[in-house]
Amino acid sequence: MSKSGRVNERDNTRHVLSAPNINADDTPVKVLDPGAGKTKKGHLWSYVRDGRPWGSTDPPAAWYRYSPSWHGRYPQQHLANYVGKLQADAYPGYEPLYVPSAETALARVLEVGCMAHCRRKFFDLYKATQSAIADEALDRICALYNLEEEIRFRSAAERQALRKDRAVPLLSAMHAWMVKMHASIDQKGELAKAFNYAFNHWKALLRYTEDGQLEIDNNAAERSLRGVGVGRRNFLFFGSDSGGDRAAIIYSLIETCRMNQIDPQRYLQYVLERIAQHPINRIDELLPWNVRDQLKQPAPVTRALAA
Repeated sequence: MSKSGRVNERDNTRHVLSAPNINADDTPVKVLDPGAGKTKKGHLWSYVRDGRPWGSTDPPAAWYRYSPSWHGRYPQQHLANYVGKLQADAYPGYEPLYVPSAETALARVLEVGCMAHCRRKFFDLYKATQSAIADEALDRICALYNLEEEIRFRSAAERQALRKDRAVPLLSAMHAWMVKMHASIDQKGELAKAFNYAFNHWKALLRYTEDGQLEIDNNAAERSLRGVGVGRRNFLFFGSDSGGDRAAIIYSLIETCRMNQIDPQRYLQYVLERIAQHPINRIDELLPWNVRDQLKQPAPVTRALAA
């Protein structure tokens, strides 16, 4: 990746981190470990900006970073200058980001929970045991998702108002029901663990009802890692940590293209043919959404990418 290519990726990074709220997730990748005769486990982190569900006209984008381990210092470094709301799973490595500094009463980053992770614990339990309590928990969560389907693509103000009127009462009733059920079950069992996850993250799980720009879950970030999952089935490993860094840059550009219904191959060819002569102080002009019209992409390709 050329120096200019890295600058182009940094412009994409700035665009993602300038959003008032982002989604984050990670996935393991195999990396060649020279001298050890085997591979080690690295990680790709994905940070996503996507306001399409509430009608934002800002281009969606994804930013990936590679790290040689799953240590929490890496996302803390990635988001060291970020100010806003972070929707992610309950990975402990994010937690220092949510702690206010000594100089302010407010944290620089506000935690937003993921209802899909809460639901998954009840789903796995129901699938394994057919628990009636887990089944009811799923029904209650399903009602929340039915509302989200109804209000998708409405304005942020409409979404927030409808959630206040309809989702907040459902969540209040769900919490009261969980408290009642929790008192009657084995406190060391799997069902208690599912309830405790919800209790421990309840405030963060409710935050989506306070802001129409937020989603109920972290699926935007999870979707951004599907391409990495496909890649794992088609290559054995990254050749080195530096290879992981380069892969993160390429994934950033490709996934951002996909999110904007732009053919990545067509885009990369366009950029590579021009980037050597392009002024470096105008590199943002080559971001995917800024060259869409110049690509002359056939309408069927755009429709296929949007499907």
